[in-house]
Amino acid sequence: MSDTAMKQAGAFSWNELMTTDVKGAKAFYGELLGWGMQDINTCGMDYTLVKLGDKEIGGIMAIPDQAAGMPPAWGAYVTVDNVDALLSRVEKLGGKVCVPPQDIPDVGRFAVIQDPQGAMLSLISYLKQGS
Repeated sequence: MSDTAMKQAGAFSWNELMTTDVKGAKAFYGELLGWGMQDINTCGMDYTLVKLGDKEIGGIMAIPDQAAGMPPAWGAYVTVDNVDALLSRVEKLGGKVCVPPQDIPDVGRFAVIQDPQGAMLSLISYLKQGS
């Protein structure tokens, strides 16, 4: 899938592992799937970009303090046109907003929702090119 297709509303666009053992996860997935890893610091936290060749395909991070106690898990992001505008529909349809909208500098804005059956999903609106 191209970067353009991934950033189209409705498309799954990013996958992210939150874990208690970043070093172990990097070693496991790097060896298992041949992924490259690039460590960066963003928003004041350590983050690992997962790469397939030169293409960034996901990320790995430590479970943040506000989510302490959760088991390590992969999370998926779906692109939407406007995170803030969509959240009222989440609740009208029986879902729940678990993490209110937050900015990711130089990336966009995201929120985490839970559907009526309990499944979690992250929604993201990417910055427009040139923004």
